[in-house]
Amino acid sequence: MSAPAPPTPNPAFAHPATDAQLSRAVKALEANGIHAVVAKDAGDAKRLVLELLPEGASVLDATSQTLSATGIAEAINSSSHHKSVRNALVALAKEGHKDEQRRTGAAPDIIVGSVHAVTEHGEVVVASATGSQLAPYAYGAGRVVWVVGTQKIVPDLEAAFRRIREYSFPLENERAQKVYGMGSSLSKMLVVSREFQAGRITLVFVPEKLGF
Repeated sequence: MSAPAPPTPNPAFAHPATDAQLSRAVKALEANGIHAVVAKDAGDAKRLVLELLPEGASVLDATSQTLSATGIAEAINSSSHHKSVRNALVALAKEGHKDEQRRTGAAPDIIVGSVHAVTEHGEVVVASATGSQLAPYAYGAGRVVWVVGTQKIVPDLEAAFRRIREYSFPLENERAQKVYGMGSSLSKMLVVSREFQAGRITLVFVPEKLGF
């Protein structure tokens, strides 16, 4: 039996947050152990992220429309300043080393990516078809950097799950159909409500509509 088609993306989840919503989210994230900063724009976000990457570190860019749109993914994978885990994964895939590919992607020094929703209570929600980015986000990576357009800020977890089902997933499913010839799926989700390791997670808000 085929899965039902995703709904038309709900435009209510496409608008950047107000200053008050952004302020509440930043304060709540900080209280939950997630360092939150607000970039001036996409270019400033790129600068902030690249400054967080130490020389020689292994850095993985999680597949993300936000990282593509800001040029962060390209900068990570073309730099000699650090080691691109993405480039290593591509090489391992070509050689058929699936187990080594999985292990390498699970525990980079730093993973840079995005998320699908951030609540005003400081909770972060990520959905995935494969779950490949969830293990390093939750524990495997030494440090995590998320770049997030402020349209992803929602009041609470209920709204976060609605945003994923009604907005993020339909857009990602459409993208997957075009790129891979097959749809996506909401197979796995991660909710990060607190980080106990100080300085491990940094979330960079961008006051623009970026990503899904």
